Amino acid sequence: MTFEIENPALFKQKALARANNFDTVCYLDSNSYTDPYGKFDTLIAMGAKAELIADEGKAFEQLEKFREANPGYITGFLGYDLKNETEDLSSANADGLHFPALYFFVPETIVIIKGNTVEIIGKEINLDVPPERFELSTQTETHALVDIHSRFTKPEYIEAVERIKAHIIRGDIYVTNFCQEFYAEDAEISPLDIFNKLNALSPTPFSSFFKWKGNYIICASPERFLAKRGSKLISQPIKGTARRDDDTTVDQTIKHQLRNTPKELQENVMIVDLVRNDLTHSAKPGSVKTEELFGIHSFKQVHQMVSTVVCELRDDVSAVQAIKNTFPMGSMTGAPKISAMQLMERYERSKRGVYSGAIGYFAPDVDFDFNVVIRSLLYNSAEKYLSFHVGGAITYHADAEKEYEECLLKAKAILEVLGVSNKM
Repeated sequence: MTFEIENPALFKQKALARANNFDTVCYLDSNSYTDPYGKFDTLIAMGAKAELIADEGKAFEQLEKFREANPGYITGFLGYDLKNETEDLSSANADGLHFPALYFFVPETIVIIKGNTVEIIGKEINLDVPPERFELSTQTETHALVDIHSRFTKPEYIEAVERIKAHIIRGDIYVTNFCQEFYAEDAEISPLDIFNKLNALSPTPFSSFFKWKGNYIICASPERFLAKRGSKLISQPIKGTARRDDDTTVDQTIKHQLRNTPKELQENVMIVDLVRNDLTHSAKPGSVKTEELFGIHSFKQVHQMVSTVVCELRDDVSAVQAIKNTFPMGSMTGAPKISAMQLMERYERSKRGVYSGAIGYFAPDVDFDFNVVIRSLLYNSAEKYLSFHVGGAITYHADAEKEYEECLLKAKAILEVLGVSNKM
């Protein structure tokens, strides 16, 4: 069923409020950002006809079979710790969320919004939300302040960065992504309300709201991990972050400085090289190329340095295999990739889980699109455990104090919607 709407923004809010009545929801929103590879403005998947829950071991193999059995739309997420399946690695850090390594579902209903056109696929549902119920589901609710803790004190974080830099000096690695967890126990929040606030405060092209059986991923990601369009694979790693400023002149100066800072350029080009290497495992010979290098993309909260790497997919590589061949994404690991992941398991103090993983969809035309789960809040409502990670690239030139401040900048929007000061 296809029909036209007058107010897409209002329709999206109402449709998400309606979808939230289901146990399983995947909401993907581009927030109207221009994207040459985007297929829609918003996709809402709700209700599970079939589902796949997998832990590390043979998760990708199970996903391959699940995809073959369900060639229509499927949506889901891949956790970072699937690295233990793609490489000989392990994870033993603390995990308060207990999410599976991989979860996908076949939706009962898919709603696709593009411009003023809405397409509904599958089971028909009534998307008209009674006004009083819509007001209840979208109004600004009062939250008791959650008590946020960090796995690192600032001095501990700075010490860890200095130790990581010692590995770089020795030549163990060139660059890595070092992450820290902020968390709250006995936390009670309204996930949909928090998502609506976060999406308004920090609208990004790969935002998502994911819900299954009382577990939630509230995501304001600006980054694409990997997409397939026909025979073309596209990866858009982000490395390089700078704050926005209300003063236009100052903001442009900050943007110019980001584009010309040696450390930021160094971070970005090393990850671009890593992504190029990852894509060769799926690419037709000689087809890997960098479409854009050091592009500055501006979002409401930050400027980001984004590069675009593409290739032509070999005929003998499936969509799932292409994802496995590049997972986890280079922007969240480091180089050399395996050494960086091993070291971060040693220096980080919590399991990343879905953070540094990916959320997205497979489409009936065999295309797919997955984001990078960053700038995201994760919540287990049964255990009342709330968590978000932030990370930063550590290179030889990294200033530990500035890296800590960058972590707080990346966490700013999440802390604000939780009612927490970022002076931590």
